[in-house]
Amino acid sequence: MGKKILKIGIISREDYKKRTIAVARGEYKPRKNEPKVWFESVQSMAQILSSENQILLRIIKEQKPESLKELALVSGRKRSNLSRTLNTMSRYGIVDLVKQKKTVKPIVKTTDFRVEFGL
Repeated sequence: MGKKILKIGIISREDYKKRTIAVARGEYKPRKNEPKVWFESVQSMAQILSSENQILLRIIKEQKPESLKELALVSGRKRSNLSRTLNTMSRYGIVDLVKQKKTVKPIVKTTDFRVEFGL
């Protein structure tokens, strides 16, 4: 499987709001190569893509756990913490959480990240 690259943009909340309104009004059409995911600061992005969470993504990618319970065992992290972290990552398109009967299987969607921002 090839690398899935997620383009991330850093933009102030105010500018993001203006951009969203311009898109909705048809005044601005996002370019094909623009970021699909936006954070309001490098710090907020760093919380999601912390070293600890990068290790977690690697574990999921390499060990392919069938459930959060199994992931908790192999990662040493609490299930409640994993659930919260993975739900957030899912909102950003970094992981998929696939419901299977009574379990949830985490799957890594993104392996590489490109960050764009200006001053």
